[in-house]
Amino acid sequence: MITKTVLADTIFQTIKQGSCYISPDVHYAFEEAVRSESAEVPARALTDTLASLDRSRERISPACPDTGWPLFFCKVGNEAVIEGGILALEEISKEMVARATKEGFLRSTMKHPLSGDDPGTNVGVNVPGFTYKFVPGTDLQITFVAKGGGSECFGGTRYRVVAFADGTAGIKKTIVDWYIAAARAGAICPPAILGIGIGGTSDIATHLAKEAASLRIIGSHHPDTEIAAMENDLTDALNGLGIGCMGLGGKTSVFAVHVEYSYTHIAGIAVAMSANCMVARRATVRIDDAGQVEQLADPHWFNGR
Repeated sequence: MITKTVLADTIFQTIKQGSCYISPDVHYAFEEAVRSESAEVPARALTDTLASLDRSRERISPACPDTGWPLFFCKVGNEAVIEGGILALEEISKEMVARATKEGFLRSTMKHPLSGDDPGTNVGVNVPGFTYKFVPGTDLQITFVAKGGGSECFGGTRYRVVAFADGTAGIKKTIVDWYIAAARAGAICPPAILGIGIGGTSDIATHLAKEAASLRIIGSHHPDTEIAAMENDLTDALNGLGIGCMGLGGKTSVFAVHVEYSYTHIAGIAVAMSANCMVARRATVRIDDAGQVEQLADPHWFNGR
């Protein structure tokens, strides 16, 4: 059985790590961007940002002053035994978000959308967010994502329907136009990790985009060759814009473009974009049925698709 005590300690440590440390793939993407950048200003911007992120890890302090939305993505084994069940998992997660906020690993950013009431805990109606996948086995896997406010509120998240007649070219143009507009507005922090959702209803497309931005490892490719080719084409097109780190120019405007899709209705193709900040904060742990905890570098969220 996975006990409440193990859950509480593991979830708190995962929140702490997700807020304060960048993942190995993100760190490597920064290093590669620095190596490839020939212009002085963007190279210095990338180098200084990476040095700041390394200091955050050393000091165990938030990697960015905006610790964003607290999101949990859980892969639950069909035979997993959790003390108190899924309700306990959610309640403990909320308690640990409140604790992490109190101890300074998360900044209090969640408030009532109309009254502005701020409980100071980052816990409220529909927050934290929970997404579940049920898989074979007895393990429980939890990924915490600190999804930045700018990439959500000011243009980093977008949605529209593209006609079948517009095809792949129409989808690509839509995404490039969105990214230009978001960067011009200062709505995102390039180089971003872009998640793209194609197909399904509006909520399916937008959720796929968020999962692709937050849970795919930089350098991964979709197993569908046509989708993988679109990822490469979009990455090349967006990096060719010369937006660079924080709009200062340069060769790296995105670290990656990750595309996920759903079958769709013949009436049209839903397309959604979700930008993830350059710091791309996430942390993943797996708890087995004996309560043993293992940290994972890759959430493997799309395994089995």
